[in-house]
Amino acid sequence: MTETAAALRTVAHNVRAARIRAGLSLEELSRRAQVSKGALVGLEKAQGNPNLATLVRLADTLGISVSALMQGRPEGRVRVVAADAVAPLWSGERGSEARLMLTTSGAAPVEVWRWRLEPGEEYPSHPHQAGVVETVSVTAGRMTLVVDGTEHTVEAGQTATFDGDAPHTYRGSGTGTCHLIMTVHLPPGPAAAT
Repeated sequence: MTETAAALRTVAHNVRAARIRAGLSLEELSRRAQVSKGALVGLEKAQGNPNLATLVRLADTLGISVSALMQGRPEGRVRVVAADAVAPLWSGERGSEARLMLTTSGAAPVEVWRWRLEPGEEYPSHPHQAGVVETVSVTAGRMTLVVDGTEHTVEAGQTATFDGDAPHTYRGSGTGTCHLIMTVHLPPGPAAAT
């Protein structure tokens, strides 16, 4: 419970700092990110439990990575992150999950995600800001990637890439669990260099 409270305090601090850097009021961030003002007020007070969709909308609106909202200051030149040390940001009813492992630094950061998709379970993602590119590499099993309404099968050993500013969905397909590594390449910009 203490780790959850500490993580929420970090998110609260980072959201408020990014909002102020962007020169946005709570009302304007609420409108642009399509997140209620009450939820934002609570979040900036380290209250509530924001879901992955909310964090993605806030990060996109603020022009930063999701992990920039979640992580404290880097601790040295090399970071090694174990999957079991990172809590899932999304969990499905059948056991699917998504873990944001880390985000690289620099003007055009890259988020690195580990996903597990159970057969038939899916995660629909809203379109990201223009310039976001996603890449999925399936390491085991099979998934269906739906981009702008078109389905693409991606199997173990295959990698797919697409512009993330279109509606997209990740769905486990086949008979076994699908494991994949996803990278989200964020566009360069002054706000992204956090």
